[in-house]
Amino acid sequence: MTAFSIAVNINAPPQRVLAVLCDVERWPEWTSTMTHIQRLDHGPFAVGSSARVLQPKLRPAVWQVTELDENCSFTWVTRAPGVRMTAGHYVEAQGDGSRAALSFEISGLLAPIVSRLYRSLIQQYIATEACGLKQRSETARPP
Repeated sequence: MTAFSIAVNINAPPQRVLAVLCDVERWPEWTSTMTHIQRLDHGPFAVGSSARVLQPKLRPAVWQVTELDENCSFTWVTRAPGVRMTAGHYVEAQGDGSRAALSFEISGLLAPIVSRLYRSLIQQYIATEACGLKQRSETARPP
């Protein structure tokens, strides 16, 4: 397994940051790492929710929520032949604001090859997403 992560301090309450994160269809508005996201189900964002994600330089993927704590985090997973990719999104209170941590793990038979080929792109994407999340959360209206 190969893991990547980044954390960022955000001048917004945790519930606002998590609301931005859980509104996945709006991610393309605040991060250039996403071209289009379409929820494949209706209703509240919950365990089992899934979305088709289009990203520059990557094949389309369907991500499914496997864990959700409405107060602080969600994790979703996608699979491709020989690999499983897991993305975690965690938010905690820090002083008057929040600290958000984004993680990305690759596991499976082809994980070492995929990690080597995409390491730079993955690092660039999670850094871009953390910066966009900070900016969006700090300028978003309260939920």
